[in-house]
Amino acid sequence: MIDSHAHLSHASFGESREPLLARAREAGLEAIVNICTTPEELEIGLELAKRYPWIYNVGSTTPHDAQKNGALHFEAFAAHARAGDLVAVGETGLDYHYFPETAEVQKEWLRRYFALALECHLPVVIHCREAFDDFFDELDKHFSGKGVLHCFTGTFAEAESVIERGWYLSLSGIVTFKKSEELRRVAARVPENRLLIETDTPYLAPTPYRGRPNEPAYLLEIAKCVAEVRGVSLEALQRVTSANACEFFSLNR
Repeated sequence: MIDSHAHLSHASFGESREPLLARAREAGLEAIVNICTTPEELEIGLELAKRYPWIYNVGSTTPHDAQKNGALHFEAFAAHARAGDLVAVGETGLDYHYFPETAEVQKEWLRRYFALALECHLPVVIHCREAFDDFFDELDKHFSGKGVLHCFTGTFAEAESVIERGWYLSLSGIVTFKKSEELRRVAARVPENRLLIETDTPYLAPTPYRGRPNEPAYLLEIAKCVAEVRGVSLEALQRVTSANACEFFSLNR
């Protein structure tokens, strides 16, 4: 399996990062895509990638931090993207659930990161919450490359709009939650060549680990759930999502 979205550089891990990675390997993970949202996190991620060549880094300011850190952090991420240190740009995007008042600033930095990804021939990893209409408008106007909606929690109609554009959907531990019937309907019908799975470590631990800090080893529970709703074997689901992650991020596995 490949965890397509985890925050391994998160400050909460500290010295627990090494045993966490050992458990990930024991659970069958062949690669982890590490999302870095500050230059400091990216420095940790680059060191991890030196020690563990199966860890790959992605970086950008999040929409949550666009107003505070957009100008402060952009050049650092851009320099590493241009140097070939990243396999994608992200997680950038739009979030109107928590920060509707910064919508215009979020759009500005989304466009900047779209331009960077195009310049560097990289895909983008997108966070989108309660902002799909504006996101699709920005996407159609300003970006022609590959992308993934990470931790997708939108409606079936929004999922169709993503797929129509040739993009990918990534499902997190939320798909295992009791009240996520609509999301499981999405999971059952996403074309297999557009499906990724992720933990979003350390957030959103799947059932039966809900309430604990998440970790990549728990990707197995997400894979089991998605395989069940799709009516395929666990092995088939693992094979397909790993191949998709390799294709999307251009991983040399």
